[in-house]
Amino acid sequence: MKEVKGQFGRRKNVWTVAKNAYEKGLSYAYRDRRTKKRNFRALWIQRINAGARLHGMSYSELMGKLHAKEINLNRKVLADLSMNNPEAFKAIVDAVK
Repeated sequence: MKEVKGQFGRRKNVWTVAKNAYEKGLSYAYRDRRTKKRNFRALWIQRINAGARLHGMSYSELMGKLHAKEINLNRKVLADLSMNNPEAFKAIVDAVK
């Protein structure tokens, strides 16, 4: 019952309903820990694509040339550079052109 404290309606004080809500919540938590990873990867790709297009490249071109030049930066770092440090991102794009 401690785990469902703060739930709405009968979920907080009726044992069988609370148990079902708790178990359902655990399954959602398990599922969404994996979904979160997918969502962040998609967000990073969108940010990298937006930054690359400002410099006349597409995302796929940029990533292909990064791998060809063996510049090992992951998508999280590239997205952060694209958003917060455009000069450094431009330097990376110029290095692969």
